[in-house]
Amino acid sequence: MTRQESAAAGGVARARAVVEESGGRELVERLEHLDACRGGRPQTRGAARSMARGAAPQAGTRFDTDVAIAGGGLSLLVAPLLAEAGLDVTVIERGRAGTVHREWNASRPELAPLSDCGLFSAREVDDLVINRYRHGSCFWHGGEGRYDVRGVLDCAVDAPRLAREVRLRAEARGVRFIDGHSVVAHRAGPCGVRLWLEPRDGGAVRELSARLMVDARGASSPYAAAADLVCPTVGGVLGGLDEGSAPDQIDPTVGQILATVEHAVRVPASDPSAAPGARAMQRQHIWEAFPGHPGETTVYLFYYAPSAAVAPGALLSLYARFFEQLPRYKRGAAKLLRPTFGYIPGWSRLTTGPAPLEPRVMLVGDAAARHSPLTFCGFGSMLRSFRGAAQRIVEALARDDRSGAPIAPAVLDAPIHAGTGALARMMASPPPGAALNALLDAAFGSLAEMGDAAYGALLRDEMSAAEFVSFLHRTSMRRPRVYADVFRTLGVGAVGRWGVGLVGQLLSAAVARAPAAVGARP
Repeated sequence: MTRQESAAAGGVARARAVVEESGGRELVERLEHLDACRGGRPQTRGAARSMARGAAPQAGTRFDTDVAIAGGGLSLLVAPLLAEAGLDVTVIERGRAGTVHREWNASRPELAPLSDCGLFSAREVDDLVINRYRHGSCFWHGGEGRYDVRGVLDCAVDAPRLAREVRLRAEARGVRFIDGHSVVAHRAGPCGVRLWLEPRDGGAVRELSARLMVDARGASSPYAAAADLVCPTVGGVLGGLDEGSAPDQIDPTVGQILATVEHAVRVPASDPSAAPGARAMQRQHIWEAFPGHPGETTVYLFYYAPSAAVAPGALLSLYARFFEQLPRYKRGAAKLLRPTFGYIPGWSRLTTGPAPLEPRVMLVGDAAARHSPLTFCGFGSMLRSFRGAAQRIVEALARDDRSGAPIAPAVLDAPIHAGTGALARMMASPPPGAALNALLDAAFGSLAEMGDAAYGALLRDEMSAAEFVSFLHRTSMRRPRVYADVFRTLGVGAVGRWGVGLVGQLLSAAVARAPAAVGARP
């Protein structure tokens, strides 16, 4: 082992110790499980033996449940709505459903579906907001300034409380929970799905049959492997950071949406976070900070990467960098109060995205990777999608289609994703040095110039295709070499697919406006 490799291993060991000290052994085990899933976690012998004897349910099967939801994180929002519609619902979670290891931010209007669907009252939703900012900001290392925006991720939500309350409301509506079990395999057919559940304590594998399976396992889902991008993310709720208005201090009234404190760094092929066989690559590390309860701030460090280039162990490796580089971002006597982490699958829309090949399986949340390609905001995406997802599940079971056709993911894929996906791909393969920061500074300078409405619309996935084209043009005026950057990073084929997607969105928007225009003629 070289001196550099020895130092890296020492940093990872220290990072693991800090995470375990603040989060406990069970949380570290969850982190290690996520890392193992990136390596293609092998099926257990018990599950393999059970599957050898089992098959997909046939016509006439008496099902154990109508809907089996594999995963009990944020997608748990769907469960009480399904039960309210009269369906029998079972949630299977490896740990305890309704327990989260991320923190969440959203704008206040994005939280409205929680009360619109009757799950919470408007007052209860307001009580879930533990801090509300004057504005958010973005800045890029070596750039010309800070770019503020209002109405974006400006509400810090009490994530643990929200998750607990959703579980309580689900239980009150009759939803059953199987905690401490993983869905290690399933077989789907035209009539239903058979699932094999393995307990964490190593006991016997059990079976469960359902008319429909909802895959809400996030990055642990085998379907998420089809995502061409991934965003390893680590950090947590910190105390002890200095408060003030300086760039390296925390202003409790401002959310830091995106920020960098260095240029892209070279990651050698020998790095423990690089997948076996991967070549040396560049990574742009990005920070964000969202003040919550008084004296507490959720701070994240993440990067975008091609999915195939990230190895098991990347989270602990990134945690080592988080603790090492944190003083460059924010000063103070930082103390990790609660670790938060995850692999967030991303889809550029330039390849085929995650989708089930079998019938009777529906993807939601990170398993579908349909959230914003630019900011990977899974919380906002789920808030926009969970009511529609529940409705689609109810309708699918009402149709009882036995043709064997796959079911499309039940996630709202905003039209603007056809444009922003390519930007995410560029951020996953940055050129060396300052080039990406310079491009991002030009892009966000253009957004700030366009005003709060357009700036916020892009980050909330609401920008129209025409506005997006205008944004690209403004950015090219600030940085004319952007076209060379795009072709060098994406290649001619991907640029062509990107252009076709944008043109398609522009034409769709024109067609949608046409009836109104015709009707308005005298």
